Amino acid sequence: MKQLSIFVLLITFGIQAQNQKIKKLIDDVEPSVIEWRRYFHQNPELSNREFETAKIVAAHLRNLGLEVQTGVAHTGVVGILRGNKPGPVVALRADMDALPVTERTAVPFASKIISEYNGVKTGVMHACGHDTHIAMLMGTAEVLSKMKSELNGTVKFIFQPAEEGMPAGEEGGAKLMVEEGVLKNPDVDVIFGIHISSLLSVGNINYKPKGIMAEAQRFVIKVKGKQSHGSSPWTGVDPIVISSQIINGLQTIISRDTELTKAAAVISVGMIKGGLRYNIIPEEVEMIGTIRTLDAKMRKKLNDEIMNRVPAIAKAYGGVATIEIETTAPLTYNDIELTANSLPILQRVAGSENVHLIDAVTIAEDFSYFQKEVPGLYFFVGGKPLNVKTEDASGHHTPDFFIDESGLILGVQSFVNLTMEYLK
Repeated sequence: MKQLSIFVLLITFGIQAQNQKIKKLIDDVEPSVIEWRRYFHQNPELSNREFETAKIVAAHLRNLGLEVQTGVAHTGVVGILRGNKPGPVVALRADMDALPVTERTAVPFASKIISEYNGVKTGVMHACGHDTHIAMLMGTAEVLSKMKSELNGTVKFIFQPAEEGMPAGEEGGAKLMVEEGVLKNPDVDVIFGIHISSLLSVGNINYKPKGIMAEAQRFVIKVKGKQSHGSSPWTGVDPIVISSQIINGLQTIISRDTELTKAAAVISVGMIKGGLRYNIIPEEVEMIGTIRTLDAKMRKKLNDEIMNRVPAIAKAYGGVATIEIETTAPLTYNDIELTANSLPILQRVAGSENVHLIDAVTIAEDFSYFQKEVPGLYFFVGGKPLNVKTEDASGHHTPDFFIDESGLILGVQSFVNLTMEYLK
């Protein structure tokens, strides 16, 4: 019994010593994480154009002694850290792309970058927090590389381009990374992903087993009429008027024909193009939008309704409408067992009172392509300042999007501890 007690004490001491080492390494890397985040925020790059971002990430991983792969899915970077002992393979993922949004915040490192998107000149901004994701994963790589002798397995650091969607006519994102074998050689056993949230207070974590984020589909509707002079619309068929009726019809699919108490669903038109001159009724109008659903039955119902209703509305006004629908991200589905096993770790890192079970949300994430191949867990980490009310905080994809950088350290802590515990 005495020998057993001594053995237990040695194990306990070893765990405490390791935890203290991890804490110190994370504390030491925090200033660098913030510095990296500010650089990426000030120098954002659009999807499939993350050239400089990728160079910096790759150089950092090489400096840590990792095996580095570049040019994955165009601009993606993968770092491989092999521990000194055999074991499973854990993948950690961060997305790298920014958005065509002109920044309006007053931070000294605000983006001044101007680019072109869909033929339109626009500002570029990390308006969804991907700059923080890159920095948190770079920090995690630095910490874990210094724990190499204690790693029972391998860690893959996946820096992914084009999460926000590829330019027209291009492939990319998580789907292309999977097709190119990012989860192979060595074969990944589980994958973890984090998203910062501007609406969740610093120090908090939100999670959900099973479906946490919606399936996203992109639709393109082309409405063809008959061009005429604006002064005599009766001589033509107005595709702009038809388009307005189609938009109303799409919204009534949600508001009148969908049982939203069973599952949330959204249809939104985000872009309309048509016409070149104020006094000419154009021949054609194009509408592009998104569908968000949380289960397969709801998705099929909405798709069927759209395919039936849109041409019927156009025909009623003398026009013709065609529709194309494609899935851009499947349902983000957190593995039940992995989530259950990870929850105590997240509670230990953030404090049980700061880890919250949430309902599914209608935003989408192409992290789901990784989860279709291996068990995965995706969760939210708070980035809202504690002194700002949720209703006053700016949402994602907006010019005023803001993150309190003190929240980044929890992301590093989560990644490191989830990895170390899984590899045990």
